[in-house]
Amino acid sequence: MRPYFLSALALSALVIAAAPTAQAQSAAQAQTAAQAQSAAQAQSAAQAQSAAQDPVLATEDRLEGYQYPPVISQESFRRRLIDGPPNDDPDLRERFVTMMTRAQLDAPETPRFSVFAKGGDSTRMIIIALDDEVFRTLYRARAVLAQLSVNLRTSPLFVERGLDTTATFFDMLQLLGFETLTVSDGADWSHRVTFE
Repeated sequence: MRPYFLSALALSALVIAAAPTAQAQSAAQAQTAAQAQSAAQAQSAAQAQSAAQDPVLATEDRLEGYQYPPVISQESFRRRLIDGPPNDDPDLRERFVTMMTRAQLDAPETPRFSVFAKGGDSTRMIIIALDDEVFRTLYRARAVLAQLSVNLRTSPLFVERGLDTTATFFDMLQLLGFETLTVSDGADWSHRVTFE
């Protein structure tokens, strides 16, 4: 484990240990908490109303500003190279993310981006740059995604179906049942791809 991960874990433990318990709160603190809860409920109601209009965007909103900067551009990916419904196994999606991460960590170079899955069924993939150059622009991010496509084209899944020259990273994500991919420079912008 890298030292900065240990520091983050230690900081998390300190924050949890320092958090006051409900029994230790004074009456004024309880009143403030009730007011905050009421405000949070009002905000949740507003988000629920937004969810009715755009469910994918609404479920991702809670990650904006926490895991990545605001999404400033979006696109939809509608192509299906392989007939049938997408995979609905969250364990398979998690194993795929783990495989990608393990490949980066096993390489001699320091990873330049982080890959993880979010959502109850791990249907949202997120890729965040770990340096200021790799995803400096959306064009560079697309180049990295194209490079990931090349690696996946040699998989038996695509080779056996004669798709090894046309399949992309997006095709693999769609096939695995991911609903969205959010790519970010980790500083100023995020871009979301919705798989339909």
